[in-house]
Amino acid sequence: MLDIVIIDDDRVSTFVTEQYIKKSLTVPYKIHTFSSAVGVSDLVANINPEYLFLDLVMPQMTGWDFLEEIKGAGITSEVYILSGSLELSDVEKANKNSLVKKFLPKLSVKECIPEIFRN
Repeated sequence: MLDIVIIDDDRVSTFVTEQYIKKSLTVPYKIHTFSSAVGVSDLVANINPEYLFLDLVMPQMTGWDFLEEIKGAGITSEVYILSGSLELSDVEKANKNSLVKKFLPKLSVKECIPEIFRN
C-alpha cells in the first residue's frame, strides 16, 4: 500500500492534486490529507508516506516551518513543495533543502503529478 500525504490549506488545490494522483496510480494507495501543518508532524512521522506534497503558504505554520519540525524525525518521504507562488527565492530554497525532491508550481500539477508516479 502506497501512502501519500497532502498538506495544503486550499481545498480546491488539494482536490485537484488528489485527482491527478488517482489518475496516475495503478497500485493500491491511500491519500492522507491535512488542511494545516500545525500538530500533524507526529501523524506524518507515523504514516511515513512514500510521497509528501506540502504547500508553502499556510496560516499558523508554513511549509518551511513544517520541514524544520520534521527534520531529524526519520521521515523518508519524497517531499514535493506545492506553491501558487513562483517566487525565485522559494524555488531556490526548495532546491537547496535536502528534504525536498522538487518544487511544483500549483499551475503545473497536471503535468508534474503523472511524471512523479511514472518513475
